[in-house]
Amino acid sequence: MRNEKHICMKRILTLSICLAAVWVALGQSLSVQAPKSVYVGDQFTVRFTVDDRGQLTREPELTGVRKLQGPNTSSQSSMSWVNGKTTSSTSTSFSFVMLAEEEGEATIGAATCRANGKEVSSQPVRLTIIKPTAAQQAQRQQQQAQRQQQRQRQAYDPWGNSPQPAQQEITEKNLFARASVSNSHPYQGQQVIVTYKVYTQVPISQYGIDKLPGNRGFWTEDLTDPNMSQVKRTEEVIDGEVYQVAEIRRGALFAQESGQLTIEPMDMTVLAMVQRQRRRTGSVLDLFDDAFFSIREAVERTLSTRRLTINVKPLPPAPEGFTGGVGTFDVKGGLSLTEVKANEAVSYRLTINGSGNLMLINAPEMEFPASFEVYDPQVEDNLRRSDNGISGTRTYEWVLIPRAQGSYTIPELHFVYFDPAAGRYVTKTIAAQQLEVAKGDPHSTTTTAKDDVRLLNSDINYIHPISRLGSANDGEGLGWLFWVALGAVIVATGTACLLLRRKATRQQDEVGTRQRRALRIARKRLHQAEAHLKAGDQGAFYEAIYRAIWGCLSDKYNIELARLSRESVAECLQSKQVPQQQQDHIMRVLEDVDFARFAPGDAHKQMQRIYDEALQMIVSLS
Repeated sequence: MRNEKHICMKRILTLSICLAAVWVALGQSLSVQAPKSVYVGDQFTVRFTVDDRGQLTREPELTGVRKLQGPNTSSQSSMSWVNGKTTSSTSTSFSFVMLAEEEGEATIGAATCRANGKEVSSQPVRLTIIKPTAAQQAQRQQQQAQRQQQRQRQAYDPWGNSPQPAQQEITEKNLFARASVSNSHPYQGQQVIVTYKVYTQVPISQYGIDKLPGNRGFWTEDLTDPNMSQVKRTEEVIDGEVYQVAEIRRGALFAQESGQLTIEPMDMTVLAMVQRQRRRTGSVLDLFDDAFFSIREAVERTLSTRRLTINVKPLPPAPEGFTGGVGTFDVKGGLSLTEVKANEAVSYRLTINGSGNLMLINAPEMEFPASFEVYDPQVEDNLRRSDNGISGTRTYEWVLIPRAQGSYTIPELHFVYFDPAAGRYVTKTIAAQQLEVAKGDPHSTTTTAKDDVRLLNSDINYIHPISRLGSANDGEGLGWLFWVALGAVIVATGTACLLLRRKATRQQDEVGTRQRRALRIARKRLHQAEAHLKAGDQGAFYEAIYRAIWGCLSDKYNIELARLSRESVAECLQSKQVPQQQQDHIMRVLEDVDFARFAPGDAHKQMQRIYDEALQMIVSLS
């Protein structure tokens, strides 16, 4: 009996503990504190609190207000003794400093934090942003002026020391932004490094880019490491003054035209922590009038760099074989095999290695034997981005299918590029190679997607002699079978001649060939961008998008990559009388792609939006 009571008590105790745990889990929530109304231009604090140790996992989405600072995390713990029993509690708070920007209704969205192994979320909060009347605005300005005077007023100094120093102010001398370039007189296509820095003598707690420069006439590559959580900080001396320097952004520019080009200003916002005076009271507390005990106030400042002018020198007259490369390069390559059978594939690779405008180099013209079936070269980039610019490799690979046996010579390849350091063109050579093609399998089922090449290389079947051509009625003389066979031979010969002439015309029509393959290559590159989108590789995604869009426009409208820019595209669209609505759509997509990489917000959503816009633009071109 006693054992049954003991077991019953244990079950009741266990059930009570489970119910208590469930009650605590259900009762745990993320509360939020925010004002119900604020004036336009006011800074205010929003605080989220959870009754446990927690970690913020998702910040709230904001509408009508802008975040200036945060999240600032703080924890509080308390203990109490009641009737000999000890109880403790812990809470964690996440606070944000917000700025009310526009009159109307604003929303602080739900925030989420992880506490005690569970995700808890707050409820959205609405507040009203009021535009003050003229009288209220005057009163607010008067109150601000009075507070300013009180800070600057010299109170009684109990120790007879010198007057209290004035509060720290922000000026153009102790806080400013600058843009600088590695070369202000580059050649067209030469790599130029542009750096944006903030120089300060006051503490800065937060940096943000408001507007990226358009930089028309340049191909731009971002060199800022996306994995860096903090900006690079150094120290510089200017006119005898020591400044703390923060590098906000670094990029590589490649001028697509010569003459005077402009690097537009970049706008940014910083949050400076300014030292303010503590109000004197004439009491013993004034002993603590020291910088250590001073108050620091967060002050937002908008900075802008100056507009820079770059004088771009034109390239000298280019020799034959120049494909747009400007920099320092080396090449290697050749055949993957030196012995194959007829109708078997072999590849020819060209790898360009070095530093410069690798992504803008076109494939050189190759002269392969006429009996070879040649496919458009596949492009593979392996680019590295560092503080010194763009370097790495670009590889072109041609797939070749020899259709007849024999010994063939692949002529030497001349790769021509411009070396800006030497100021001259340089030619790199890959030696000629021999390819031995043995007789292929006569029963081989090798096929190709090129119908006209297959027709050209098909043999004429042996015509067996027949002892007698007669009519259907087996009469005298030539029968109707002879005339049918003769007509079939004439039709087949005429068709073959027509296809061969059409093939020759299409091979000579380089512009037409580029236009026909433009959409096919663009769709292939978009497929690569989609793979990078799913993998979350932001750098590779935007590289593929750039190549898809600009490559498609270059091939579609026969614009050389060295001249490719938004201005040249706009002029070409107008000259070809493309509908205005389509022109606006293309130019809007080009602008969106330039800015999306650095736009604030969810990077994956930005990438998905840019992918959809690029796909829609390329489909419209078809």
